[in-house]
Amino acid sequence: MTDSKQQKLLSAEAFLASDEIRGEAAAWLETLAFEKRFSPHTIEAYGRDLRRFLAFLAEHRGRPADATLLKDLEPSDLRAFLARRRNEGLESRSLLRALAATRSFMRHLEKKGLGRTDVFAAVRPPKRPHHLPKALGVDDAKELIDPRTRAGETREPWIIARDCAVLGLLYGAGLRISEALSLSRAEAPIGATDRVAVRGKGGKTRVVPVIEPVRRLLENYLALCPYELSGGPLFVGARGGPLSPRIIQLAVERMRGALGLPAGATPHALRHSFATHLLGRGGDLRTIQELLGHASLSTTQIYTAVDKTRLLDAYRLAHPRAQ
Repeated sequence: MTDSKQQKLLSAEAFLASDEIRGEAAAWLETLAFEKRFSPHTIEAYGRDLRRFLAFLAEHRGRPADATLLKDLEPSDLRAFLARRRNEGLESRSLLRALAATRSFMRHLEKKGLGRTDVFAAVRPPKRPHHLPKALGVDDAKELIDPRTRAGETREPWIIARDCAVLGLLYGAGLRISEALSLSRAEAPIGATDRVAVRGKGGKTRVVPVIEPVRRLLENYLALCPYELSGGPLFVGARGGPLSPRIIQLAVERMRGALGLPAGATPHALRHSFATHLLGRGGDLRTIQELLGHASLSTTQIYTAVDKTRLLDAYRLAHPRAQ
């Protein structure tokens, strides 16, 4: 966002409301920009959402919004606003942002005795869009974690071995990348140790089995790593410090191009692939839930839809009557 565009956005004249509320709207956006350090894109979107909300109130209530009107705000006003925006074609994600922007502004006003936020509790927010996770094919997943895939790279062998060991934990054990990188050297599942305790979301710990091919990847990395790892993290960067997730993401981006994989081939897609491939081989949902560390079975059930989609795709491609 250019400086002139931002200045126009932050100006009080941009809002259809009383002078007092217009001034507070500009002050609120300045707080988001300079104190809370919101991105210019977010500030622009929030400002646009608030302008539309205040314009809607002026039409809906028959007069520009002032402190009296906003303190008398009813849940029906918010529902009518969301319905209007839905009818204008806004999707759930954008509706949620508009609701969040409005609530944030009303919280700003409430601190000054000019508004209220309790009405938001009586408004059911739109359901978040639920995107199915994108799993890789078995062969593609195997290639991503195979050091031989990167044989032509100029990077040091231990770096390649490290990356493959991390990705092996994602695909072979279903770990999140943050979980893999939080492991210490003492926790490394190597040799006869065929499981690892993982600290997941919410500080919950789960025990995950680690299959032999993944243990071999870890052993290869440890044999090549030039740094003394005892007492520190299992995975380190090129200079010996903690390894950043971004390094692994970049490594996958490079392999994605070399292997001709889609943009959805990311480190996290390997975790999705772990669950999808287990389900496809007869794994039950409760077991997969435990392995992934999902608090709710409903979260794990999305993989049934993924597997069904893959089966239908295979049917359409292979069955002579599906053509």
